Amino acid sequence: MGAVGHEMIKTLEQRKFPVGTLVPLDVAAMAGKTVRYNGADVIVQEAKKGAFVGVDVAIFSAGADASLVLAPVAVAEGAIVVDNSSAWRMDPKVPLVIPEVNPQALDAHNGIIANPNCSTIQMLVALKPIHDAFKIKRVVVSTYQAVSGTGGKAITELTEQAKAFASGKPIVANVYPRQILFNALPQIDVFLDNGYTKEEMKMVNETKKILDPAIEVSPTAVRVAVYRGHSEAINVQTEKPFSIPDVRALLAKAPGIKVMDDPSKLVYPTALDAEGKDETFIGRLRADPTIPNGLNMWVVSDNLRKGAALNAVQIAETLIERKLLK
Repeated sequence: MGAVGHEMIKTLEQRKFPVGTLVPLDVAAMAGKTVRYNGADVIVQEAKKGAFVGVDVAIFSAGADASLVLAPVAVAEGAIVVDNSSAWRMDPKVPLVIPEVNPQALDAHNGIIANPNCSTIQMLVALKPIHDAFKIKRVVVSTYQAVSGTGGKAITELTEQAKAFASGKPIVANVYPRQILFNALPQIDVFLDNGYTKEEMKMVNETKKILDPAIEVSPTAVRVAVYRGHSEAINVQTEKPFSIPDVRALLAKAPGIKVMDDPSKLVYPTALDAEGKDETFIGRLRADPTIPNGLNMWVVSDNLRKGAALNAVQIAETLIERKLLK
């Protein structure tokens, strides 16, 4: 079970989600091992046909290939699937949901619900109240994404590179195409024919599906030598004029957001501030004087929490709230 899977179990426990029986599933090689939940060891079972019988909600973080095979199996056996992979996100029949942004999309689900990409989630949590009040026309976003977004092997690689540097040994890169230690790599996922990476186009397409198809998004996604927590520099242009105090007050009362914005006292969010936290943190709010109705902001979130595990659990909680899950 990977980093996100363990974070999902931890999140269920911390939020006291009403779990009758936890059924951890994994590949056959992991069957028989245990995971810790509410002070007890729970045996991992193989994810296969028959494993989902009696399961009400199945939270997937197994990758797109596995999800394409197993999600329909789980639905056929009676489960509602909340999938963290990219497999179902752009399927027009599958709702792509951030509970603070578009919970109403859950009402039309057909058994599978997609969890958006981590970088999209934190951006849209920040943009939703602004769009509702001032109508966003265009977004330019640059991300600074932690290695944990790639998984446990990337976390290990950054650690091993730091150890090698400290001991004067050669630095080896296997997970990423270049050394990540002391570096920033302007590539997340593969490059597409249009020159953008798959990660960048996820932000474009998911924003249109979740928030508004009329919003134009210009992204650059960068991997940085941070263990946990994605940061984003976001430039927004709105149709309606605004004041910075109004935007700050709007964000401060919006769900899932914590404003840290007092430059005079050096108050602004960093990845370390967000680590292990549920909120999306926003700071460096300032007007962009080069365009009409321009706004700059800095947005930080724990990519394993709100960017993955927490959002998935919140979807399950919202299913209960909307009486879509008993």
